[in-house]
Amino acid sequence: MSAPSMEDRNRVQGVSLVKGDLAAHTPVQPGIAVTDGSVELSELESGIWRPVPLVWISVAWHLACLLALVWRPGDWPYWLGLLALNHLLLTVLVFLPRNRWLGHTLTRLPPDARGRRQVALTFDDGPDPVVTPQVLDLLDRHGARASFFCIGSRVRQHPELVREIVARGHTVENHGDAHSPVFALWGMVRMRRDIAAMQQSLRDAGVPPARFFRPTAGFRNPLLDPVLARMGLQLAMWERRSFDTRDGNPARVLARLVRGLSAGDILLLHDGNSAVTTDGRPVVLEVLPQLLRRLQQAGLQPVPLREALAPQTSVHPDPDAQTLLARLAHQDP
Repeated sequence: MSAPSMEDRNRVQGVSLVKGDLAAHTPVQPGIAVTDGSVELSELESGIWRPVPLVWISVAWHLACLLALVWRPGDWPYWLGLLALNHLLLTVLVFLPRNRWLGHTLTRLPPDARGRRQVALTFDDGPDPVVTPQVLDLLDRHGARASFFCIGSRVRQHPELVREIVARGHTVENHGDAHSPVFALWGMVRMRRDIAAMQQSLRDAGVPPARFFRPTAGFRNPLLDPVLARMGLQLAMWERRSFDTRDGNPARVLARLVRGLSAGDILLLHDGNSAVTTDGRPVVLEVLPQLLRRLQQAGLQPVPLREALAPQTSVHPDPDAQTLLARLAHQDP
């Protein structure tokens, strides 16, 4: 039997026989609308901002207080107190990273991903020239893939490491350029400038720009939502947080991640700024192998966020392609 031509091989390589084969490599596009009972994912279209109800309530609250001040200026302490109450509520929400009151937030994977028994491993604050390569090796060893939320300044310091992350099948997302602890106090212009600088750093490193953004410590104000909408980015938080930057005890860190672990969870760890054990070893390197084994035992598959949110498409090969596949399968070596 003659060997199939190069044209035939290329044709076969473009055929997917298994549901999701193509989708596994399809990046999530900005504005994909996914609705999930208790968790509302982004309904944004690229460049379009749809305010959440609390924004409209706050605007109406301010207008009502302004009109009341014009109507009865002598009661200004009362109206000022009502405004302060609104701002107090917004301030409290700043420190609740998983809340959806301040904007569209991803905290769990959608139902399709849960049905596929997928979870999302996410790593913040990298890349770190010492820890990140070891994290990559551990992920390779267990056949797991993850999303790395990197800091722009570190991307510029270690562009080769960022390329290595992508080359090994993971994705790189946006964790801000300066990783400022006061990010939640910034206005729209400064936030946009910081996020855009990180995006440009990824392009300069030769990897695709991020599709997801996570602010420092998860703290953000109501102004972030319109900024991300204009930039075509999705805010991604987590379901389970390890606190591995503060706690060097591997048992406690692991317990936070696996207690109640289920399909659809987004797990937060750190390949940068990791706490260290009593032996001086980054705690993430002690916890990750145990976590990956637990996931495997539970039948859970770690995937990047982009894959979990990508549309799953069935592609049916035409008869000619099926014939070519059969010829390749029976071809003599």
